[in-house]
Amino acid sequence: MTTHNGRPDVKEKVKERYGRIALVDNSDCCCMPGECGAETQPYFSSASEAALAIGYDENELKSVPAASILGVGCGAPLNFAGISEGEVIVDLGSGAGIDVFLSANRVGKGGKIIGIDMTDEMLEKARKNAKDHGYANVEFRKGDIEKRIPVENDSADLVISNCVINLTTNKVDAFKEVHRVLKRGGRMVISDLVADAEVAPDTANAEKWCGCIDGALTKENYLDSIRKAGFQNVVEVLSERLYMEGEEVDGRKITSVVIKAVKE
Repeated sequence: MTTHNGRPDVKEKVKERYGRIALVDNSDCCCMPGECGAETQPYFSSASEAALAIGYDENELKSVPAASILGVGCGAPLNFAGISEGEVIVDLGSGAGIDVFLSANRVGKGGKIIGIDMTDEMLEKARKNAKDHGYANVEFRKGDIEKRIPVENDSADLVISNCVINLTTNKVDAFKEVHRVLKRGGRMVISDLVADAEVAPDTANAEKWCGCIDGALTKENYLDSIRKAGFQNVVEVLSERLYMEGEEVDGRKITSVVIKAVKE
């Protein structure tokens, strides 16, 4: 296995796995609660059921294309985002577009949502969902968020993501890119997984990294990565809950958090 900054290079594995998820609806979901951590995880009979379990609203789910709901993620950052009409929003790891479409319903015709994903199959699925359902205020772009988010400097009011930064091998670089694209006073609101202990780089497993487990930092180090990227003063944990109630994964306790940071 090749390495990147001393950690497994999982990008091709992530592309492969999420490409498979895009092609087979509601199946083999990498980060849905019923998938990460094997047989001890609760089982969900559908992607919508998994989405409800991590905080999505049932009525809002009915307002977006059913094919955009894949059951992946570890929280519902939009519940904490405070979206206003006319805002420009960037969704990192947008997948089939669920959070893009939910955001588009909130910003109205005067706003714009840009979904970023590095998986061709997901981009194709999201673009088809947008076209089939007449979303005129959304756009999906291909990009590697650790290298460069394909969005102009100082252009976004809000950046969101759901269990995506966890998959990167260099969190600080990803957060630096978020800081770059946000306007002054713009905010980042993201859901992600953290752990009470980190996996040593030389023992990390690519499959478990892709499953949102081995790439998880401690909460302290995760927040420190955000500060190192330029978010110096305003970093706040808005929500925190055990990802698997009463269970551990490989001896580690995994927690789902929602974090907000503001570009001063």
